[in-house]
Amino acid sequence: MRPESARAHVDIHPEVAAALGRRRPVVALESTIITHGMPYPQNSEMAARVEAIIAAEGAVPATIAVVSGRIKVGLSDGERESLAMADGVMKLSRADLAYAVAEGRTGGTTVAATMIVAAMTGIEVFATGGIGGVHHGAEQSFDISADLDELARTPVVVVSAGPKAILDIEKTLEVLETRGVPVVAHGSDVMPAFWSRGSRYPAPLRLEGAGDIARLFRTRRALGLEGGMLVANPVPEDDEIPADEMAAYIEAAHRAARDRNITGKAVTPFLLATILALTDGRSLKTNIALVENNARLAARIAKAL
Repeated sequence: MRPESARAHVDIHPEVAAALGRRRPVVALESTIITHGMPYPQNSEMAARVEAIIAAEGAVPATIAVVSGRIKVGLSDGERESLAMADGVMKLSRADLAYAVAEGRTGGTTVAATMIVAAMTGIEVFATGGIGGVHHGAEQSFDISADLDELARTPVVVVSAGPKAILDIEKTLEVLETRGVPVVAHGSDVMPAFWSRGSRYPAPLRLEGAGDIARLFRTRRALGLEGGMLVANPVPEDDEIPADEMAAYIEAAHRAARDRNITGKAVTPFLLATILALTDGRSLKTNIALVENNARLAARIAKAL
């Protein structure tokens, strides 16, 4: 664990600790998808199913969250259920992770905060839904997710379905390139767009399997290249919502956010909730499918490492 002084603030679930001690594959999971990404009870059901998928693939799941000021690496069933039902939970990134610990608060960890804790505890692979990135209108608002800087500095493989489709994907890719983050599409020449298998944007890199992705990560480490990697894993074809159809829903959600002057950390949860309503729940079904798909790939990468 790095730094050593963090030990006093971290509780590692016994199963996760045993796996790390024996160098068995472990996959980190974020918790904002539970606290801010889906309604109850679907969030709880999804979280339990994703952990089961990782276990079935031969790896150990480690859902990361902050509970009453304690950083949890791996949750019990009761802790996960309580988190899924909780109200007023903080959304934690690098800027406020320590605040939640110091003040005894409870929070769901974003991609950035989950990466920090994963690296701190020796976990190299992390499965999520989609990463944050550059929001539309960022040239005025400067609304750019801390996830992008974290990918540039923290050595974790992040398996996602690409940037969330509510974002400016083109600008997000530009920032990742500037930060030196490898963006690898799994078996695709184009970037997936979260709910959709494809977008207008070519994938910077393409690899076919978990072993190939693991080899790239090991090679970067051997060369002394800092930071993590983003793996963009397209949602299964049977579960996708086509990009052209999603575009209309996304634009309507952005209009609603502008009309209500939604800003900052409230933007993404508002947009996701609005799109959920506009699609009559289809977006949630696709979101669950892509998270499960990412968990399978992440477990295979962890085993390959």
